[in-house]
Amino acid sequence: MANGKKYTDATKRYDREHLHSPSEALGIAKSLATKNFDESIEAAIRLGVDPRKADQMVRGTVALPAGTGKDIRVAVFAQGDAAAAATAAGAEFVGAEDLAAQIEGGMLDFDVTIATPDLMPLVGKLGRVLGPRGLMPNPKTGTVTPDPAKAVGEFKGGKVEYRTDRFGNVHVLIGRASFDAEALERNFDAVVDELNKAKPSSSKGRYFRKVTVSSTMGPGVRVDTSKLDA
Repeated sequence: MANGKKYTDATKRYDREHLHSPSEALGIAKSLATKNFDESIEAAIRLGVDPRKADQMVRGTVALPAGTGKDIRVAVFAQGDAAAAATAAGAEFVGAEDLAAQIEGGMLDFDVTIATPDLMPLVGKLGRVLGPRGLMPNPKTGTVTPDPAKAVGEFKGGKVEYRTDRFGNVHVLIGRASFDAEALERNFDAVVDELNKAKPSSSKGRYFRKVTVSSTMGPGVRVDTSKLDA
């Protein structure tokens, strides 16, 4: 992020090196969201894992109890009754070969891709388009499922995906700046609980190495990780 004047001014309003409790950090991040739109509040979490090792890749989903505050757009690869049910559940795009053709043509106006298992060979051909954008369905995140309608409801209701990047960082949406402090804290706690459950058995030492929370355009606020490990 380019450090403009407003960003620089924001960093002077709190101690950037101090380790805050989650509630304090979220409150500061919320107060620094001063743009004329409802900024996202996100957490960046450095885990004590080596993602180069297959057994230390941390990936899954978490249901945010207060929701995401975001209108999640869903594309579903399904046919027949499953397709009809997904449409009824609110999916914006539903289809098979026709949907694949739209995506190959550059249509990527969605946040989550869900597919029934029988259509994964078709979806697999879109890997070069969906993969780099984090949109490839995966059984571990519940996006490859025989019941796409249920998955649509879950993702629209506040379920979010997470995965470690190649440095062991996880970036997760916590909510919006318009959320009250309690809602943000409940969502943050749900993320921490889920990551603790997903801790690889081969991960040694401190699991939560560094945690910061921030608004879309704001600076990071450090969280005291000493009490986050299960």
